[in-house]
Amino acid sequence: MDWKKGLLIVPLSFSLLIPTAGAFASDHDEQMDKPTVETPGADLRADLGHLLSEHAYLAVETMRKGAEGSADFEASAGALSENTEDLTAAITSVYGEEAGAEFNEIWSNHIGFFVDYVKATGNEDEDAKQKALDSLDGYKEDFSNFLENATGERLQAHINQLIGSFDSYVAGDYEMAYEKEREAIAHMQMVAKGFSGAITDQFPDKFENTKAVTPASDLRATLGHLLSEHAGLAMMTMQNGIDGSEDFDASAAALSENTDDLAAAITSVYGEEAGNQFKEMWSGHIGNFVEYVQATGAEDEAAQEKALKALEDYRADFSSFLETATEGRLEAGPLSEGLQMHVNQLISAFDSYTTEDYDAAYDSVREAYAHMYKPAKGLSGAFVNQFPDKFAMEAMPTDMPKTGMGGTAEQQMPIEWIVAAILATMAATGVIVRRKMQKS
Repeated sequence: MDWKKGLLIVPLSFSLLIPTAGAFASDHDEQMDKPTVETPGADLRADLGHLLSEHAYLAVETMRKGAEGSADFEASAGALSENTEDLTAAITSVYGEEAGAEFNEIWSNHIGFFVDYVKATGNEDEDAKQKALDSLDGYKEDFSNFLENATGERLQAHINQLIGSFDSYVAGDYEMAYEKEREAIAHMQMVAKGFSGAITDQFPDKFENTKAVTPASDLRATLGHLLSEHAGLAMMTMQNGIDGSEDFDASAAALSENTDDLAAAITSVYGEEAGNQFKEMWSGHIGNFVEYVQATGAEDEAAQEKALKALEDYRADFSSFLETATEGRLEAGPLSEGLQMHVNQLISAFDSYTTEDYDAAYDSVREAYAHMYKPAKGLSGAFVNQFPDKFAMEAMPTDMPKTGMGGTAEQQMPIEWIVAAILATMAATGVIVRRKMQKS
């Protein structure tokens, strides 16, 4: 087979590379006439969303570390390289060494050009900066030819977002820097949506005639995006906190905005009262992490233990909240175990960072980012099972059912409408609307 002509065939074995991808339900065939988040097409979209958005996240952070001359720059760059290897392995597993090697070379080169831009910025060398930008323009053409279906506009947007975030950071405009970072992460989720939709349309037999883009998979992708972004932003905010970095407030504000977006998703399904309850608990657990950071800085082990105990209490409360909201479709016990894993990953990443074991820190960062696609799959599956009519392909929903979670759910906008509106706004304005961080 000419691998270039068939380049868009993404391997079904792709999910084996990603620890977050789940197995198909035993009654998969029976579920095909019902909306579901568990299909080969939806898995493909989630896998691509995970690795592509993680690339954007790690690229932004690595560029910042380079600008700062941070001790963890090499470890951050190593994590970015590992992300490239995961993407390369997916190509190689289907198209062989030649295709994998070509992909790896082009993808690695464009990361190198960003590094060149960082170095040129540090040296205040405008000619070298322009050379790096010209090289990125050449990459855009090469990679578009490699994929054959990729548009230059998509790739240019990616370049603009990363360069824009870095330039804003160097200029001390930290709010804009994090705005652009969130924009870059969201953009790659949109790229994953477009690519996975084209792939499943072009090769339906490879994906059991399932679609990557459905109302149900939209929900799964949205939760995967926001939950993984939460993990990434939380880790960087904790690092900024212990370092006393000037951009701490901006990173904390970005994390708060992510919480607002998650709360809006819950509100759209279960109503305002449930959304407010979610936001209170979710914000509380972020506060517990902040308390752990403060206690670490003060070398107060008792305060550290107190923060960890508060996180343990949060796990129990939040698991019960979700079990009630989904009417038992999600069980509190397994939920609590998953939440403990999230807590362990962030605490481990932070502790490793403070002890200067940077390789271990970024291993935990990647684990935390990937892990959040598991609850995204579970939550979206429960929501879709609970409200199947609202995620049917043939019609858009007109209202939401009452759930007993506040009595106002039927007045809320469905999640897919909210997502469509957010994406449309981003496309029109090129930015994510920022909200002020709530003051306690």
